Amino acid sequence: MAMRCVWIGPERNVLLAREIELKLELTPAAADALIKSDQFPAAPSVLRQRTVYFDTPARDLSGAGFQIRIREAGGLRIQTVKATGTETAGLFARPEWEQPIEDDSPVIDDTTPLRALLGAKAHEIGPAFEVHVERRTWNVTQNGTVIELVLDRGEIVAGERRTPVCEIELELKSGSPSDLFAFARRIDAIVPLKLGVLNKSERGYRLLGPAIRTVKAEPIALSLDMTAAAAFRHIAGACLRQFRLNEVLLDFNNAEALHQARVALRRLRSAFTIHKPMLEDGRFDHLRQELRWLASALGEARDLDVLIARSNGEEVRAKLEAARADAYDQARMALASPRARSLMFDLSEWLALGEWLMLPSGEEVREQPARDFAAMALDRFRRRVKRSGGDLADIDDSARHELRKDAKKLRYATEFFAALFDRKRQKRRHKKFLSALEALQDHLGALNDLATAPELLARLGLDNDPAAAALLEPGKNRAELIEEAAEAHDMFVDAKRFWR
Repeated sequence: MAMRCVWIGPERNVLLAREIELKLELTPAAADALIKSDQFPAAPSVLRQRTVYFDTPARDLSGAGFQIRIREAGGLRIQTVKATGTETAGLFARPEWEQPIEDDSPVIDDTTPLRALLGAKAHEIGPAFEVHVERRTWNVTQNGTVIELVLDRGEIVAGERRTPVCEIELELKSGSPSDLFAFARRIDAIVPLKLGVLNKSERGYRLLGPAIRTVKAEPIALSLDMTAAAAFRHIAGACLRQFRLNEVLLDFNNAEALHQARVALRRLRSAFTIHKPMLEDGRFDHLRQELRWLASALGEARDLDVLIARSNGEEVRAKLEAARADAYDQARMALASPRARSLMFDLSEWLALGEWLMLPSGEEVREQPARDFAAMALDRFRRRVKRSGGDLADIDDSARHELRKDAKKLRYATEFFAALFDRKRQKRRHKKFLSALEALQDHLGALNDLATAPELLARLGLDNDPAAAALLEPGKNRAELIEEAAEAHDMFVDAKRFWR
């Protein structure tokens, strides 16, 4: 992915652009500290901007993956139309059409796709929300590379609802893309930065709806013309996005956001395993280990959330609540640590510029059509689950745990690659296959809970507490659970493969 602006050319008086940038979030206090630091050779240019975003009452533009805005700054108004939806973990690549206009009335004509998209609904377009920011811009040189740094501070307003804006955008003007990330790390060493995954438009649209408490995995829009490498980057970017969106929602009472943050990390780790044949460069193992560390840092808080949801005794619940408060503190400390922030930078840089993209050993797999790669990966993991689960009653807890992990990877692969098999029959089979796989996972999960209960209680200091131990009782004995898991495995084996 080229990390530079490319002006494709003029159409009438409209420019079609494709820009790439790294978006970072910081606190207002951190922004103040950065401005006062000695990182910039000269004073910034300062501009106050007012931007109005437009849509129909039914949100037809955002639903179709487009946005239109009018930005007023320095006495000039510029209308911009963007095709959105290609974000990848802080890196944004967007086609744009720009033109000067006279007032706050949007121009809908044939210079952009909007007239054809909206048809008779074009007259319904009106203001949806506004963004007011003070924009400070510096041009910085890093090892001969020229980087534009933009610091935006202000707020987004939708009716009576408001949300603050404090973010940095780094754009490579010339030079090495790796220097862009090096510069981001240099800033992070001065003030803490978080990878940004929402643009101002997305944040504005969120103000128009109900408050969001958690973000589940979204369908991944893979296309048949993608290579396996492009599909992996898309999948990994979606996992990073889900993680960051839940991380910002994580507070003491938001157990579901914590759970979905862990789900996002598990999905990303599974994506690493599924695509391993093309990824094994000098950074692969390190990144995978760091993802495991970060998921583990959230693990105890999640375990306690589950136990508290099951508890009904006041004494046991009080013990668990106290332990949960400490576990959430530890989780937040881990997420705010330089190690976690560095991991996000490392992952984004590796996805965009990693050695894995150029290794001759992985070239054939990288360039393989995504659909072919997906079919082979699904076959491979299905065989493992089918083979390993054939004698559920005779294998030990450790082997059942490995089967459960393989089933989870197959489930994530089933979700990752769904868009590549979108014919009517394939969709029908996909639904049945996923349902059978989820049922198998549920039964294997109950067996795993039974096997790991003593260790969990000991870790929490509750191993001698009968009331606490009762929280982990599955309600059925081991033999019944194994029998049900075996039946679920038989149903899984009988489910038709949607990719064939």
